[in-house]
Amino acid sequence: MRRLKVSGSEAVYHCMTRTVNGESLFGEVEKEVLRKMLHQVADFCGVQVLTYCIMGNHFHVLLRVPNRQSVGDAELMRRYRVLYPRPTKYQAASAVEMARQLAAGGEEAEAIRSKLLARMGDVSEYMKTVKQRFSVWFNRRHGRYGTLWSERFKSVLVEGKGNPLQTMAAYIDLNPVRAGLVSDPKDYRFCGYAEAVAGQVAAQRGLQFVWSGYVREAADALSQHRMLLFGKGSVPAKGVCIPREQAVQVLEQEQGKLPKTAVLRCRVRYFTDGAILGSQDFVQGFAGAWQAQKRRKYPPKALALQGADWGDLAVINPLRRQVFS
Repeated sequence: MRRLKVSGSEAVYHCMTRTVNGESLFGEVEKEVLRKMLHQVADFCGVQVLTYCIMGNHFHVLLRVPNRQSVGDAELMRRYRVLYPRPTKYQAASAVEMARQLAAGGEEAEAIRSKLLARMGDVSEYMKTVKQRFSVWFNRRHGRYGTLWSERFKSVLVEGKGNPLQTMAAYIDLNPVRAGLVSDPKDYRFCGYAEAVAGQVAAQRGLQFVWSGYVREAADALSQHRMLLFGKGSVPAKGVCIPREQAVQVLEQEQGKLPKTAVLRCRVRYFTDGAILGSQDFVQGFAGAWQAQKRRKYPPKALALQGADWGDLAVINPLRRQVFS
């Protein structure tokens, strides 16, 4: 699936990918290894994981790709070594030789810089590296070969502030609730919200960015995020956790509306297939680029989300199948 890229400036993407045939292949060990890789590769690529969720057959990650910045040789080598926390003798020797060539300068040094920098600050390179590295580990551990993932990956360009970013982060953190694994995402080990509640600094910083402009402290960001997850109060309000079948009937068949906290407990295709998610102005600002990429004859319009009080949220992709499930 081709994705819209924002060149040269900061962008936020929701990325999701699924195992081949949707098989549930990931147990506790696999999820833990993948969790570490998500953060490890983010450090290498110079991007920030705002939140994430790893399920038995897929994972979501909300990724902030900052403005392109110059990276010195010392930082290049630090990031390279991040990928190999327990290097083999060959990998250790390669790192030493790479550092020597960078120090020596010349064409070889420039080639090394170009090769490493090409893998940094790019959402596609990030996902490619995560998926390839995890596939190698998984296949070796389970004595299998061949593809592990069913598709390249899906992505949605997200407006990097306010309601769009906050709603997307909440949708990702509620994955284990939608799957019926827990009633509260803080009890699901493999999601960003649970890590933040447990005091993991990087996860807290992610939520602080999500709620920046509203609060400054990590505790306040957690409080605001929890209110979005559950509505007023610290536990699910009455009527929030209605059966999914009932929610879908109200939304799809009766063309009704539900509270946002209830709708977020359904699978909402806007957040995986909407292509661009944000305010009307934000989405419309990328309409031309999306039209050119898709080779559409007519320019698209920013389409308001249906089914709940989404505020100013809009998407660019005119979903023609059911939006909720």
